[in-house]
Amino acid sequence: MTIQLDHTIVHARDNRESAAFLAAILGLEVGTAWGPFVPVATGNGVTLDFASVPAEAIAPQHYAFLVSDEEFDAAFARIEAGGTAYYADPQLKLPGEINRHHGGRGLYFFDPAGHGMEITTRPYGSH
Repeated sequence: MTIQLDHTIVHARDNRESAAFLAAILGLEVGTAWGPFVPVATGNGVTLDFASVPAEAIAPQHYAFLVSDEEFDAAFARIEAGGTAYYADPQLKLPGEINRHHGGRGLYFFDPAGHGMEITTRPYGSH
C-alpha cells in the first residue's frame, strides 16, 4: 500500500459553520457529524474534520485545493457572490485579483476561523 493522507483535523470556532463555508465554496457536501467532528471529504478521499475549539487555541493553517478549470470558475463565482475577500497572493498584497501561476489560475481566501484557503488549477511547478 502506498502512503496517503486520509484526514486532518481543522480547528474552528464553530465546526459546522466552517465546514459549511468551505463545502459551499468548493461545491462539496458536509458529511454527518461524528463525535466532535464535522467532515468535508475531497475528491481524492482526504477528509477535513472540522472540530470546535476555543478561538485562542486556533493556529491559522494553510489548505490548498487543486481544482479543475470548471470547478475554479464555480468556486470563484461563489466567492464573489458571497462577498468573500480574495487575493492573488498569500501576502495579501493583491486584493480582488487572481493569479496565473504555473499556467493556471489561483486565489487565496480565509475561512471563518482565519485559516488561509487556496484554490489553484495547476500544481506548483507544473508549467
